[in-house]
Amino acid sequence: MNTAPTVHPAAAPLTARETVLVLDFGGQTAQLIARRVREAGVFSLLVRPDLSLEEIKAFNPAGIILSGGPMSVYEKGAPVCDKGVLALGVPVLGVCYGMQLVGQMLGMKVINAGHREFGRAEIEICKNGGKGRQVGNLPHAKQVGDLPHSGQQVGDLPHSGQQVGNLPHAGIFKSLPAKTTVWMSHGDQVALEGAPAAVAAGVKVLASTSTCPLAAMSYEAEGVRFFGVQFHPEVTHTPQGAEIIENFLYEVCHCKGEWRMADYLEEATATVRAKVGDGRVICGLSGGVDSSVVAALLHRAIGDRLTCVFVDNGLLRKNERQSVETMFRDHFHIDLRVVDASAEFLGDLAGITEPQEKRRLIGHRFIDVFSEEAAKVVKDKGQAVKFLAQGTLYPDVIESGHSTGGTAAGIKLHHNVGGLPPDLEFKLIEPLRELFKDEARRLGEVLGLPEKLVWRHPFPGPGLAVRCLGEVTKEKLDVLRECDTILLEEIVSADLYKSPHTSQVFAVLLPVKSVGVMGDGRTYDSCVAIRAVTSEDFMTADWARLPYDVLARISNRIINEVRGVNRVVYDISSKPPATIEWE
Repeated sequence: MNTAPTVHPAAAPLTARETVLVLDFGGQTAQLIARRVREAGVFSLLVRPDLSLEEIKAFNPAGIILSGGPMSVYEKGAPVCDKGVLALGVPVLGVCYGMQLVGQMLGMKVINAGHREFGRAEIEICKNGGKGRQVGNLPHAKQVGDLPHSGQQVGDLPHSGQQVGNLPHAGIFKSLPAKTTVWMSHGDQVALEGAPAAVAAGVKVLASTSTCPLAAMSYEAEGVRFFGVQFHPEVTHTPQGAEIIENFLYEVCHCKGEWRMADYLEEATATVRAKVGDGRVICGLSGGVDSSVVAALLHRAIGDRLTCVFVDNGLLRKNERQSVETMFRDHFHIDLRVVDASAEFLGDLAGITEPQEKRRLIGHRFIDVFSEEAAKVVKDKGQAVKFLAQGTLYPDVIESGHSTGGTAAGIKLHHNVGGLPPDLEFKLIEPLRELFKDEARRLGEVLGLPEKLVWRHPFPGPGLAVRCLGEVTKEKLDVLRECDTILLEEIVSADLYKSPHTSQVFAVLLPVKSVGVMGDGRTYDSCVAIRAVTSEDFMTADWARLPYDVLARISNRIINEVRGVNRVVYDISSKPPATIEWE
């Protein structure tokens, strides 16, 4: 796994470890590429695309992947990398924008497709590699036309029975069928026509679609080994995408695949110790998976020089404060300070309805509370606190528009990323900043955290403030807490709390009222939405298909037991285009 400092060029590279670099051009799924590489057992680092060749060489990469991005290669300010990356003698894989950028570098045309492809598409893996391609995987690398009975299909050759893409050593498409589904998201595409003759001679067309003749390509000449795909193999919508990435790692880069989560723990621990030195750290503990894993990791790294602060901001679930106090003070024996700042937080939010402003205000108030508590720790311990630890995950970073390449589109502020003030007095410690939720869970297991805690559903840092749409008041929060408690009770009772059934479940109080009938009387009360999703990485998610009888029990209990609610609806939106949280 990669650690937060490794995204910076100044970080000391781990040259002894087999590493694949992912150059981040700002795509929303750039980190997902790095994650797929790590899942395949190879250490990966997400780095800025403008690293110098010397900085890239220092990592001694086994391979390089160029990510997708939101811009066109022709736009002003579009990110680029050093063209010399292609000449390092290291295999390079370009994904979408990465393929277009290399095509441009090689002198090929990047054209507006006319028909923008977004969503699922079917690619056809070329039987004979397309224009000018030798069937290099067949014995003696003969041209198809030179084989006996050249009128036959390759699959008709004696003892073959396979398409060329399935023959041994078939590069990134090894063992894939002749046609496979992929996820496209592009307006521009690379064209072979008009390419310099020398370049065209080295290009092999690997796959195409009905609207994208060059859906996948390779280029090998003068030490350059480049593979490009116009689609996104890293997303789950490309069913065999993981195999394509594994083929690049093992068939092209010849990686050994020795990376394990336990290695990340050791390196993250060493990184924290090196950064903190003999200093003290204050950790924002929410009781959720992310901050709990950070607290356990920091306690392992620096022991009693860690002080955890749990802020009761008035935006928590029912009985959350008591649960956190019991677990961390009694079970983990960590120095835990509990601060009741609910009045301050609710005061800040009075009259506020805009989601981004809610998150910003919550982030600022958190820092104020930490600063006040840090002063108390200084007085108690006789030592200044210079570091603030947070359970920031990569989805928080990328959705806030803070990619390593600096070109990601901002979707929403996270209170611990975009909500932090510019004059923050602490140095941040964020050991999970480059990890996804499921990776943080695995790290928690390695650290020995209880299963009940490790597999707890995510709870947003801003708490119920982003699940209470419109203005946040104590009265609305009390209603929402009761609804949320009933929802979770029924999901757990039906044994649907864990994946693959659900990955996150919560209630949302909508800022609308509707007419209802209770008994013989008319009601005009609030509406509650139920949100339940399944997801592997929380960058994409699908709505959970909960059984109707479970939904019926949830609705009946909420309407009958929670005063002020007379209607329950179920959210069946996927991410994208929706986000998981409503705000």
